[in-house]
Order: sequence, then C-alpha cells, then structure tokens
Amino acid sequence: MTNDVIKKMKEDVYKANVALSKHGLVKLTWGNVSQINRKLGVVVIKPSGVAYNMMTAQDMVVTDLQGNKISGTLNPSSDLSTHIILYQAFKEIKSVVHTHSKWAVSWAQAGRSIPAYGTTHADAFYGSIPCTRELTKQEIESAYEIETGNVIIETFRENQLDPHAIPGVIVKGHGPFTWGEDSKKAVENSLILEEVAEMAMHTEAAYFTRQEAPNLSQYLLEKHYLRKHGENAYYGQSQ
Repeated sequence: MTNDVIKKMKEDVYKANVALSKHGLVKLTWGNVSQINRKLGVVVIKPSGVAYNMMTAQDMVVTDLQGNKISGTLNPSSDLSTHIILYQAFKEIKSVVHTHSKWAVSWAQAGRSIPAYGTTHADAFYGSIPCTRELTKQEIESAYEIETGNVIIETFRENQLDPHAIPGVIVKGHGPFTWGEDSKKAVENSLILEEVAEMAMHTEAAYFTRQEAPNLSQYLLEKHYLRKHGENAYYGQSQ
C-alpha cells in the first residue's frame, strides 16, 4: 500500500511539474513542484536541473521530512529545503510550487507586494500578495534555501497573514512560491498569481499619471473571496 501511495504521489508531482511548462510558468528548468504525505513522512519533488520534456514520473525524488533522499537516482531540486520549511510552518498545505514566471519576478525584483486591484485577484487571494524583505549576506552564505523559507514565514508572521487565505508570496529579488491542498491547486495558485501580477503591472501603467492606482474596495474583495472560500461559499457545483 505504501508503495502504491508513493507511486501515485510521483505521478501527481510529475504531472504538476509538466503543467507548469504547459501554462508557460517556467522556462528551461526554472521551477519545481513538491508534495508531502505527513502520515508516511515523505516528500516527493522534481529532480534538480532536469528539463521538463526529458523527465518521467520515475525521475521524481522521494525524501524524508528532513530532506534526506529515500529513493531516486537523481538529486532533488535545490529548492527542497525551502519547501520543507514551508511544510513545517504551514501544517495544512500539501504541495508547494516555485517558479520564475516573469510578471511575478518583476514585482519581486522591484521589492513590491502585488496589490489587490481587482476581482480576479480577490477570487483567490484575500489581500495583497506579500513580498519578503531581501535576505542578508549572512543568510545567503549560511543556508540560502533554508533562509528563503524562513523569510517567507517571517513575512507571514510579522504581518499576521493567513497562508490559506493568501496562498502565495514573492521573495524579493527572486520569485514566487505558492501552495495548496494538493499539487493541482498549488499549480493553479501559481498560475493565478502570475496572471494578477501581469494585470497589476498593466493597471499601474494605465494610471501612470497618478501616484498610485486605487485598491479594490474591501467589500468587493470580501465578496469575491468569500463566494469561493469559507462555510458560506456558493461558487461552483455543490458537493
């Protein structure tokens, strides 16, 4: 049974990684998806530096919850430690995605959070998508991937943000991370983040004569978010 579960995880993670390429969220090998099974104590993640059109489900790497490789002939993604930090802090999430999608990276390079300018944003993110502070030289040199995870957690804790209501972040100078209850949802959140990042950029360009574009009203933000999330959600088909 355990082998069947891990085989299914590897298939899901493989398909999720391929979906990143299909949706145009990654180029070359710039991205990764992982999935966790807390009961089994394993993480499955894309192998490091392997092209999306060359890898198979069998190439996905299995590690324990400390990042030690359990099975697989290839090395896990170099971002594995960041994923593990997020799994440790955000207990309900089951999948993490990282990309270098260009619109989200543009905000990361500017060191700016992505404002909630419209309902497309509000459908998935209950407020601005935060941008972390820049990592220090010491943090980068000591444990770069671990500290990348730590600065994400720091950003959410200091700003009292709910990782379930805001399932994504951009790391200053680096790029976006998203998460979800499964790999499909985590990839979807990555796609939405990229779309609203582009929309926000165009919104600010359209308001170039003004100092700042107006934020979406709180009541419209709440309407669009809460119609899809929470006990009174009504969007989609009843289960």
